[in-house]
Amino acid sequence: MPVQFISSRRFSRAWRDRAIGVALLGVATLAPAAAFKATLLVPAGDERLDRTRVERAYLGHPTGPASDGVQVALKEARLELESAGASLAVETVEVGSAAEARAAAQKAEKGGAVALLADLPADWLLAGADAVKLPVLNLGAAEDRLRQQDCRARLLHVIPSERMRADALAQALVSRKWTNVLLLAGPSTQDAQRAATAQAAIRRYGLKLVGPKPFKLSGDPRERDLANPLLLTQGSHDVVWVVDSDGEFARMLPYRTATPRPVVGDAGLTALAWHAQYDRFGAPQVSRRFTKTAQRPMSAADWSAWMGGKALAAAVVAAPKGPAAAVHKALLEAELDGSKGVAMSFRPWDGQMRQTMLLTDGQGVIGTAPVDGVLHPKNSLDTLGVDAPEKLCKVAR
Repeated sequence: MPVQFISSRRFSRAWRDRAIGVALLGVATLAPAAAFKATLLVPAGDERLDRTRVERAYLGHPTGPASDGVQVALKEARLELESAGASLAVETVEVGSAAEARAAAQKAEKGGAVALLADLPADWLLAGADAVKLPVLNLGAAEDRLRQQDCRARLLHVIPSERMRADALAQALVSRKWTNVLLLAGPSTQDAQRAATAQAAIRRYGLKLVGPKPFKLSGDPRERDLANPLLLTQGSHDVVWVVDSDGEFARMLPYRTATPRPVVGDAGLTALAWHAQYDRFGAPQVSRRFTKTAQRPMSAADWSAWMGGKALAAAVVAAPKGPAAAVHKALLEAELDGSKGVAMSFRPWDGQMRQTMLLTDGQGVIGTAPVDGVLHPKNSLDTLGVDAPEKLCKVAR
């Protein structure tokens, strides 16, 4: 059989045509990325971010918009989302009332959003959650009633509850044998609710309550004694626990007590979701990436926003074809890494994210909770906040 010779020009053209055909076939069979959308609801003209408040840098108060943390999380998750054949975009919408929150939530659902993220006051949050059938990630409302009598089936809480913060502090006091607690509480309704939560934590861990005593910042000369730390802290106690949602009184309390005693609560030693000086489990890298993007240190509020974005991205990766119900299911089943050294997940009985709490004096992190020695039959993280036998939430998730 005669041997056929192919010229080099014909050989090159044949391989070129074959390569082009393979490339075109690959393009034809490549499925387009599934584009997921979500909406972040935030207050219009957020008073918490007023310049004068941000400059004071009260412990535990936000110092910038939640959108910063969410966008950092989405940027970090981009490669994983692309590998799963999906993309995720979050639109930020400002609302000025509960009614506006409801309308914005409905618009987002009609527009194809698979979830809502919300950094809203409690009542606005509930209005938005009740208006839709989407999973809602709470980034900013710490009220315990949202996890209890006012819980919702699709409402999940990334920010720690007030009870979690109080339990973390109570554990720290027990570990240091500071058993006699003087409780100082402010005059607002929010202070009263948080003081009741602090008392519940004090009882839970067998501490002894001294007081409580009210304080009040006032320009009325007749009420001057109600803001005098020397008078308010008279008596025998091991530690002063201050509840001050505003923050102005609490910041002037350390080193001004009648006797040399530590201060905890909203000043002194505070339990927070995050502090920029935490230096374990990859936390410095998280804080560094956030600071590079937002041009400010990462606060506890920023961590909650970042974690909310991260949780949503993980759910999309787990359910890359949707729909919203599948994303919700993936959220409930997710085990998440928040650079705190533990796997975090949402509790089935109240929707709260289990997580380690950081104990900080504002300068650095001096410990974490749950503290060593505090035990639980299933998960030690459930010693922080309302446990399953205590639940008041009656909805199914």
